[in-house]
Amino acid sequence: MQKVLCIHPDDDMLVALSDLAAGEVVNWEGESILISSAVKTKHKLARRAFAAGEILRLYGVPVGKATVAIRRGEAVTTDNLHHYAAEVELEPQAPYTWTPPDVARLDGATFPGVVRADGRVGTANYWLVFPLVFCENRNVEHLRNALEAPLGYTRNDLASFTLSLLGEDMEAPKPVVRPFPNLDGVRIITHNGGCGGTRADARSLCRILSAYADHPNVAGITVFSLGCQNAQIAMFKDALAKQNPDFDKPCLIYEQQQWDSEDTMMKAVLTDTLAQLKEANKVRRQPVPLSHLKIGVKCGGSDGFSGISANPAMGLVSDMVVAVGGSSILAEFPELCGVEANLIERCENDDDKRRFLGLMRDFEARAEAVGTHFADNPSPGNIRDGLITDAMKSAGAAKKGGTSPIVSVLDYGEQSPKAGLSLLCTPGGDVESVTGIVASGANVVLFSTGLGTPTGNPIVPVLKISSNTRVAKKLSDLIDYDCGPVIDGTPLPEVANGLFDMVVATAGGQYTAKADRLQQYDFIFWKRDISL
Repeated sequence: MQKVLCIHPDDDMLVALSDLAAGEVVNWEGESILISSAVKTKHKLARRAFAAGEILRLYGVPVGKATVAIRRGEAVTTDNLHHYAAEVELEPQAPYTWTPPDVARLDGATFPGVVRADGRVGTANYWLVFPLVFCENRNVEHLRNALEAPLGYTRNDLASFTLSLLGEDMEAPKPVVRPFPNLDGVRIITHNGGCGGTRADARSLCRILSAYADHPNVAGITVFSLGCQNAQIAMFKDALAKQNPDFDKPCLIYEQQQWDSEDTMMKAVLTDTLAQLKEANKVRRQPVPLSHLKIGVKCGGSDGFSGISANPAMGLVSDMVVAVGGSSILAEFPELCGVEANLIERCENDDDKRRFLGLMRDFEARAEAVGTHFADNPSPGNIRDGLITDAMKSAGAAKKGGTSPIVSVLDYGEQSPKAGLSLLCTPGGDVESVTGIVASGANVVLFSTGLGTPTGNPIVPVLKISSNTRVAKKLSDLIDYDCGPVIDGTPLPEVANGLFDMVVATAGGQYTAKADRLQQYDFIFWKRDISL
């Protein structure tokens, strides 16, 4: 078994594929290295000796600066390496050239999509319920309880388990036959925004909620307002009109302070919403070309293998989606620190190059203004598993975006005007980032993880992709697809093809993401405060 891996020929470090003991000798393509200190699996070891102040490279780019002398064969850790990313300036460049992957096997392929009246295509058919202010979260939850279980969209195995622990001799509730089989579910959003904070926060919330309302996976919306909050109904309607001037979905809005009693209001909400569910049930899936795929790529709970297996596999899937005429969204700007030059090179127009660099610099400046830095992005879990600098994490994270040209650069919640790969400014936080990716129009999200995370979304399936087989087996209730075989030598295209097929099956409703099975519906909008 191969014990080490060199990701790029110019790298100054090797990746340990298993625990290495001091005194052991490892080999890489004729190069023998004596291990001078123990190196844990997924961590890196120095390929040569380094003096303090020297720059070390991984994935072919600078990812850190030695803080002390490092011996050849020594483990590279936070004790001897600090974050470093080269400065990037805009300079004239030759046009970027790209060789798309071979997608001949996909010629004429389709998936059963949900086609809306305006021709946009969704991967699901949901009714969405949300509040304009956190004061209404309880009413949203009441409506969920009134709809999900009676309509057959939920189950509570723990309730039956509770009865068994109490010694109650009761049969488990029988599954409900869904009265609306073409409606995939009633999904809710709760949040902590809409009042307090700033007016800018309220406007940001309304923009994101309007993007969710307009998403092709949504058949219609039920909205709760208190009445006195910052996020007024008029503010939401204005955001919805800007999002889509031709918005024509059912939009039920209830302002509690205009009603004499909550009970009366809730009964009206339930009556009206049920009537609209009958209409939403009339939608039928129909075959649509793969060009209607709009994926988002995200990583969370990353490990030292994420940038070697799962992220490159997702990157190849991204390239395949673009090659068949679809769209892909690469987010998490703090995790693109150190690879800006490569991404700028791939931008099709100069305005996007300038916008990307401007958004990156503005994000970092705001972080520094409150005493933090992109270097603080790696979590304790990342560091324990070998991602010890932000640039090192970023170099692997950027692999999710494949190699296709970048057709647009978007701020949080903006939608790309054309097919292809877009860069989206979001923080690296899992839920804030996925929330923004969905608001930008993704209809399937691919989420790589090396440590395991349950992240999901209310209206778009989130496929969890493991970087290693151990996590895929241990957390099989969370993980949808295992890219661990790449580490063991399975060719990357073979693994990526299997993942692409799962994406198509998910888009067509033939595969249910594990997050949806667990009813993991997360939503946190980015208030534009400092979140890395």
